[in-house]
Order: sequence, then structure tokens, then C-alpha cells
Amino acid sequence: QVQLVESGGGLVQAGGSLRLSCAASGRTFSRYDMGWYRQAPGKQRELVAAITSGGSTKYADSVKGRFTISRDNAKNTVYLQMNSLKPEDTAVYYCAQYLTPVVSMTPPRYWGQGTQVTVSS
Repeated sequence: QVQLVESGGGLVQAGGSLRLSCAASGRTFSRYDMGWYRQAPGKQRELVAAITSGGSTKYADSVKGRFTISRDNAKNTVYLQMNSLKPEDTAVYYCAQYLTPVVSMTPPRYWGQGTQVTVSS
């Protein structure tokens, strides 16, 4: 059974930074693509960033240049470094693990419980 546990969310002022972490267990972490999603109140869940097993990355246009996704396979952990935060980044952020490569556009198979990020103006 795969478990994904996020941490690092919180309240920050606009312009500030946060780093989210997601610790994975239950499968060979290094083999699978990982992603960060977010869901703001009244909005659909959206992909923020993804990283393949080989380390290739993709980002939503809204976060390019501000957010960085990375992974540490030795620690079974994926990170999301968020800089220059804006009030519109406020959302619950979810870690996800894909069963198939992210390029297949198949939704992730496993999800974390989410961590709240609130950016005040």
C-alpha cells in the first residue's frame, strides 16, 4: 500500500517562500513519476508541477519561474520549493504518484492527504 505524507504548508506573506515535502512509502519510489497538485476553494484541482523518474520536470504556466519540483530518491521524497508566493497560490496542495508515465495524461493513482498553503496580501 502506497502512502504519501505531505508537510511544510502554512501561512506566509505575499513574496515569501515555502518548501513542501512529500514522503513516500510502499513502492520503489525511484521508478515512478511524481506530481504536485493544488485545489483552491471553488476551483478544480490542477497540476502544479511534475517530475519524471528520470528527473524531467514540467510546470503550470502560473508557477513557472517561481516554483521548483525536485526529488531525492535516497529519501523517497519529492519537494516543491515555492518562491515569490502570491495570494492566488492559496490552496490545498497534494502530492501524487503516477502509475503510468506522466506524459500519458493518465491521472495519478495515489494521493496524499493534502497540506494547506495560505498566502496573505
